[in-house]
Amino acid sequence: MKWEYTVVQARPSLAHLPSYIPGRKLPDAALLASNESPYGPLPGVTARLAELAGGVSRYPDMSATRLRESIAADLGVTADRVAVGAGSSEVCGQLLHTVVGPGDEVIFGWRSFEAYPILTGVAGGTAVRTALRDHALDLDAMAEAVTGRTRLIFVCNPNNPTSTAVGEAELRAFVDRIPDDVLIVVDEAYREYTDPAAVPDALALFGDRPNVVVLRTFSKAYALAGLRIGYCVGDPEIIAQVRKTQVPFSVSALAQEAAIAALAEGEEVARRARLTVGERDRVTAKLRSIGYEVPVSQANFLWLPLGSRSAHLGDHCLDGGVVLRTFTGDGVRVTIGLAQENDLFLALAESWAGGIGY
Repeated sequence: MKWEYTVVQARPSLAHLPSYIPGRKLPDAALLASNESPYGPLPGVTARLAELAGGVSRYPDMSATRLRESIAADLGVTADRVAVGAGSSEVCGQLLHTVVGPGDEVIFGWRSFEAYPILTGVAGGTAVRTALRDHALDLDAMAEAVTGRTRLIFVCNPNNPTSTAVGEAELRAFVDRIPDDVLIVVDEAYREYTDPAAVPDALALFGDRPNVVVLRTFSKAYALAGLRIGYCVGDPEIIAQVRKTQVPFSVSALAQEAAIAALAEGEEVARRARLTVGERDRVTAKLRSIGYEVPVSQANFLWLPLGSRSAHLGDHCLDGGVVLRTFTGDGVRVTIGLAQENDLFLALAESWAGGIGY
């Protein structure tokens, strides 16, 4: 008998869906592309992981009960307001799958976190990008983009990759303009690096709003990027639905225990963040003295809006042993690393600028 086979067809919408492009990993290079902490695991995390080395043959607690309770205690909320996932990227996906269906719209500024349009497309939604203003989110434009089909809005604050942030009055006015049936997701992945006088804590401001969810991560200041763990905090009713959309067992036992240990080291996290902020300000001042435009950063990275010259700087630094994150045609994102890594980048940035008469 001769079998006849048909070709499996992928969803047509995937044809135009971009792939996520991670920062490159090169041996012996200064890796300033992915906004990671340069200081390595926290001491308590290293000790806890050593204790757990033999415990990976069992499935983790799918509900992450102890971790959610620890996060809740750290934030002063109840555990039923917390959902976790394999990094904030998965949590973004969980939120989208909770409220977005085919034809529904998702609004975000652009450029912003690269995963937003990808995850929106995977969820079957339609991405609505609004232009930035002075490298920052234009919340007025985002509010004006809301239609009857809008289901979710991402507000990345500080914004990745442009490092800029919106203030309290601006954010309050924006939230007040958005209909109650639209979910506002305030992505605070870089919260630990912000100036609290300039950048509001969305959980403190909007913790009582049923349509506001705050997204955070252990990947950045808590130095757990490789273990993939993020979380969101919101109204218990919406969080109960968000937890249903999590991939089963996506947060490993090691990740859960590491995050619990990391939460206990708040003082060390804050100390490291201060070191990074100090380096950020030093690198900013030097770049500006060379002639670069550098927006005010509230994150652990800087944005260089070089437009068509972005790839040229990225290639120049790569040749010199420094990996940056290039957004071709828009700009270059530079993670703040250790002092010696930052000095290597600054020397390359100065030689490049001098070579083109920047």
